[in-house]
Amino acid sequence: MSPTDLKKLLNSLTLPEKIGQLVQLSGEFFDTTQNIVTGPVQKLGLNPEMVPLVGSVLNVVGAEKTRKIQQAYLENSSHKIPLLFMADIVYGLKTVYPIPLGMGATWDPNLIRTAYQNTASEAYASGAHVSFAPMVDIVRDARWGRSLESTGEDPVLNASMAAAMVEGFQHNLGKDSGIAACVKHFAAYGAAESGREYNSVDMSEMKLFQDYLPPYKAAVDAGTEMVMTSFNTINGVPVTASSYLLHNILREKWGFEGIIISDYAAVNELIAHGYSSNQSEAAKDAFVAGVDIDMQSSAYANNLDSIITDGQVDESKLNAAVLKVLQLKNKLGLFEDPYRGADKQVESNAILSSEKRELAREVSNKAMVLLKNEKNILPLDSNKKIALIGPYSDEQELLGLWAVHADRNETVTIAEAFREVIPSNRLLVRKGTNITDDVGMLRGLGLSDDVISKNILTKKQAKMEFDSAIEIANKSDVVIFAAGEHTFESGEGGSKTNITLPENQKKLIKAIRKLGKKIILVTINGRPLVLTNIIDDVDAVIVAWFPGTEGGHAIADTILGKTNPSGRLSMTFPYSVGQLPIYYSRLTTGRPETKSTHSSRFTSRYIDSTNDPLFPFGFGLSYSQFNYTDMKLSGDVLHEGEKLTVSVVVSNQSDRDGIETVQMYIQDLFAKVVQPEKLLKSFKKVLVPARSEVTVSFDIDVEMLKYFDNQLHYNFDPGDFKAYVGHDSLHLAEARFVLRA
Repeated sequence: MSPTDLKKLLNSLTLPEKIGQLVQLSGEFFDTTQNIVTGPVQKLGLNPEMVPLVGSVLNVVGAEKTRKIQQAYLENSSHKIPLLFMADIVYGLKTVYPIPLGMGATWDPNLIRTAYQNTASEAYASGAHVSFAPMVDIVRDARWGRSLESTGEDPVLNASMAAAMVEGFQHNLGKDSGIAACVKHFAAYGAAESGREYNSVDMSEMKLFQDYLPPYKAAVDAGTEMVMTSFNTINGVPVTASSYLLHNILREKWGFEGIIISDYAAVNELIAHGYSSNQSEAAKDAFVAGVDIDMQSSAYANNLDSIITDGQVDESKLNAAVLKVLQLKNKLGLFEDPYRGADKQVESNAILSSEKRELAREVSNKAMVLLKNEKNILPLDSNKKIALIGPYSDEQELLGLWAVHADRNETVTIAEAFREVIPSNRLLVRKGTNITDDVGMLRGLGLSDDVISKNILTKKQAKMEFDSAIEIANKSDVVIFAAGEHTFESGEGGSKTNITLPENQKKLIKAIRKLGKKIILVTINGRPLVLTNIIDDVDAVIVAWFPGTEGGHAIADTILGKTNPSGRLSMTFPYSVGQLPIYYSRLTTGRPETKSTHSSRFTSRYIDSTNDPLFPFGFGLSYSQFNYTDMKLSGDVLHEGEKLTVSVVVSNQSDRDGIETVQMYIQDLFAKVVQPEKLLKSFKKVLVPARSEVTVSFDIDVEMLKYFDNQLHYNFDPGDFKAYVGHDSLHLAEARFVLRA
């Protein structure tokens, strides 16, 4: 449809029809098998006359379902404006990749771009038009359940992943391919106080601009079609009603021209925040701030009409919002083909294809982070007799909470993968214990007693499993222990104050250790864990995250040495939960622990814990042995408009080719606003062949040295800087240079 025809269509709509385009409802409102007036309409407090006018549907996917709903909707539509189908397709539709925190651990934006392109092809064939992803929130507090949806704690790494994910989703978007991305949660949701879900955020604007906004900006620059507001307040104002964030920054400063959508029921929740006094005021506050679409609330549907007719808001603002919605539908080609891509036959061929599974396996492999490998126990000799023990040993729940449209039955378990390559006489498998024995916690997560009883061993069963696990451990040469969190313990609503492995799992590990057996610990987790009280009881640790559909294969590949681990942490693993929030880019203090002239008591430290994490940002071992030598700067003075080059020689002193992630950090030693000890500025993944070396170089320019000050001026200070290059944020070589204006 031409722009002229699109505006004609807009002008032909009645006020209720325009408002309908700005309302999103879940699929139950379009279920012809139930009476929606006495069901979802009554529950939401919605005027039932609005349902036939709504512009988009939430979380309905599948070619058959979307076609059926679209057809029924259009038959009753006077203007034949198609519905938009939007869904939570966060890290895969049917072919599920590792959780985004695992994707961040690949440090490989190009690979992740391809993964999201594959996900878009499945979604396209399944009738989805928009994905509520990527989530690009910076997260520095592992107590927050939604850590699993983020790619990590660093603005540079997250920004590179954000752009790659948007580009993957929207590849060839205007050419009958791809789906629209919706970046979330704007803004700073990952900084919720105490890591508690839906909690407030209070931070300086300098920190907001310097650390938290860059990934959203990268997604906008990459062309994301939509942005979702976050649930939180920032400095006392709910983002859903923040004109400063939505209009001044997102629209005016960054030039975003796409659609802004609220998160689920967030417009109504302005009342619960204590910001808006009633639903009408909430609708007005959100709409004036810049929210175009109201997701799953009745605020716009019930109130925008009177707000416009009473002259509280000019209808031109409504027209502008509706036009954005119509423009996206037009860009997707829905006016020409309202069933865009939804084809049952194409869908069956597109989902879970061998090629997509192979890519999922590759991403899972590259997301694995090897944290410990005592005496090079890994890769494991496949001729050894192996006891595979633990609640995740033969468990299909490897997908994580937000793989909401996936079929768990398609997941390859760890045991299944090992059985493909290890003869049955050398592989013994036992569950050994529950994922968790905390029934109260599971009830609190919303699981029914019936579901819990099917997933929790009785006391008698638990003893039999425990004893059986000890028995097979005794018969084995080595134990692989598959441990981790319950699926419902992370993700939205999964905030926790105790982020260690469950006590029942640790008890079994310690019992096996008493047998004198070597133990390889594999963790299935959606956040960094505190492993301090178990790390010395095991010989190797592999963080597998929730690894996805091909997770079992990837774990077996890594343990048996088919692949060489190359994952690096994108989020710090704390030594204790009391350190949270913890992140590598901390500020120095006037009394630093190691360099102060004061006695050790009166320095910035804990009296019962180290300041350092258990495992730092950027850390990860390999089966290769990398050494860094001969770091050089091309000069010791940098002038504006010029560049310095920093180089380092990375040698592989093993007999195995390996991939190393070389990281470059900068420190501004003396600035008008105190700067972090170091900030990641660039990184490169390089293949270093066995018994050889490569030289890795990075350019440093003035743009890298700029920062936001307290007045939000973005500039640099001439003076002294350090460049660091190395394996992770703690193990670095350094060189000093001077910036002269």
